[in-house]
Amino acid sequence: MSEGGDYDPSSEGATMNFDGRMAYGDYLCLDQVLGAQKPRTDAHDEMLFIIQHQTSELWMRLAIHEIVAAREAIRADQLQPAMKTLARVSRIFEQLNNAWDVLRTMTPSDYTHFRSKLGQSSGFQSWQYRVIEYALGNRNHAMMKPHAHVPGTLAKLEAELNQPSLYDEAIRLAKRHGIDMPEEVLGRDVRHTHQLHDGVTAGWKVVYEAPEQYWALYEVAEKLVDLEDYFRRWRFNHVTTVERVIGLKRGTGGTGGTSYLRRMLDVELFPELWRVRTEL
Repeated sequence: MSEGGDYDPSSEGATMNFDGRMAYGDYLCLDQVLGAQKPRTDAHDEMLFIIQHQTSELWMRLAIHEIVAAREAIRADQLQPAMKTLARVSRIFEQLNNAWDVLRTMTPSDYTHFRSKLGQSSGFQSWQYRVIEYALGNRNHAMMKPHAHVPGTLAKLEAELNQPSLYDEAIRLAKRHGIDMPEEVLGRDVRHTHQLHDGVTAGWKVVYEAPEQYWALYEVAEKLVDLEDYFRRWRFNHVTTVERVIGLKRGTGGTGGTSYLRRMLDVELFPELWRVRTEL
């Protein structure tokens, strides 16, 4: 170490001159990323609010990337890669959950300083969140309306609706691996949300009663339950954070605020995987 405690990494061969070379900021496009925060007021907490939602959108982008990969792996009977990917999705939702802890440091008084500048923008308008819900199986067509004015986004949502959800593929996987699943479920219109079916519950019951015989299916099922567990916590933390910050006010996008979010807590993505626990 040189006099004064300064350390020069070039002494060990580190590249220090990046003129004409790709550097860290170049690879990550940090000029664009760090230049994307544009507060509309001088309120201190508006930066927190913006970064919270922008980073959540980045995590959601990764979640979509991984859910799509997991679905393709399950469709192709490549179950070990699917398990790894589904575990990663759960960890992504854990990160999204942790972000609410940071946002909850913003008090109601802090939020009032810039809330009026949000206009009609609201988190329920996130098209990436909608893709995630569609990919996982909650296919509410009404939620496409906020995106009707953006053809490219609408096309992405339509494309997702036109293919089986992650759970549809898990049910089809079970059928391929010897579990009896109802034909009306296997051949249903995938554009719509799957509804709880006793025959599907019965199929998963066979798996759960003999996990040693159907270990791959058992593991897929538990990874899906794990994913939904984290997803539910994300929704719950959203409700709690909103109630803590705005109480029972209406949302900026015109929803009932907490009343709208609480209704979302009742949505089950993989209903039979929860019901089967009662049957065992």
